[in-house]
Amino acid sequence: MKAVRIHQFGGPEVLTYEEVPDPQVRKDQVLVRVKACSLNHLDLWVRKGLPGVKLPHILGSDIAGEVAEIGEYVGGYTPGFKVGQRVLVAPMHFCGHCVKCVAGLQNQCREFTVLGNGVDGGNCELIAVPAASVIPIPDTLDFNQAASVPLVFVTAWHMLVGLAAVRPGQTVLVLGASSGVGIAAIQIAKMFHCRVITTAGDAAKLEKARSLGADYGINHYQQKISEEVRKITNKEGVDIVVEHVGAATWDESIRSLRSGGKLVTCGATTGPTVGLDLRHLFARQLSLLGSYMGTMSELYEVLGHVFTGRLKPVVDRVFPLGEIRAAHEYLEKSQMFGKVILNP
Repeated sequence: MKAVRIHQFGGPEVLTYEEVPDPQVRKDQVLVRVKACSLNHLDLWVRKGLPGVKLPHILGSDIAGEVAEIGEYVGGYTPGFKVGQRVLVAPMHFCGHCVKCVAGLQNQCREFTVLGNGVDGGNCELIAVPAASVIPIPDTLDFNQAASVPLVFVTAWHMLVGLAAVRPGQTVLVLGASSGVGIAAIQIAKMFHCRVITTAGDAAKLEKARSLGADYGINHYQQKISEEVRKITNKEGVDIVVEHVGAATWDESIRSLRSGGKLVTCGATTGPTVGLDLRHLFARQLSLLGSYMGTMSELYEVLGHVFTGRLKPVVDRVFPLGEIRAAHEYLEKSQMFGKVILNP
């Protein structure tokens, strides 16, 4: 099969489109023919070099495609799979038998990793995955849309619902409206009837964010986020901040919280090192929550809303898999609004 592998860490030039052996399907696995695989910032970080990544390595966390082969043990599952069935793949790897996994807390498993990070991912034509990771998709969702959903929507759901316990009537600040997590978080917060403030770097992106339901937009290049939040909220601040930008926005995110507010973070795109005045933390009784993807039950929960159309994936641009270097360069410029997709 054709695949893109990295044999060394570095820039887009290390991405090699090449012929590799077809995967061997275990009896408890399903072979999926990849029709679409979306990019995430994780792909850029792994390509540049992360601990634990064994080379050569295949990137790609979000996969949609068709069932190509079914392992012997999987045939007895109820409901079963059929060759040609349209599916997506849960973007996570876990052991399935430890205390955390049995408790349904797969993202706390010691073996937990994201597809395309600790294990090979979906920048290829075929991938063999555990049957438990394969989820049928409705005909109303095309492959590019389906590949835009798993990682960012389960992440945003875990942040807002699983950790921050979002409630109707709250005010939520979503950093980075044009990102995958930002797009998902805006919609989830609005589904819970919250007032949503979001940020982006230009007027066009803010207008697209409003079309998804955002009530207010802040241009983070031209306006100070916390000052604008105070104006919008009559100096009260927000109940929840959805943070994934990191060093560039951390201080403003903290200042934007109301007393008793919650900041939940899942990433550090602009850097991981931030400062914190503990006096503000305890005097204002703030909560700082760390979030890492989500659980399988949360994935099924949020997919239910996607499949019925209450939550909508946003596709920005599609590249052939053979043009993956151009796709990575495009993602690194951060000009997109929505997901960048690769088609094998």
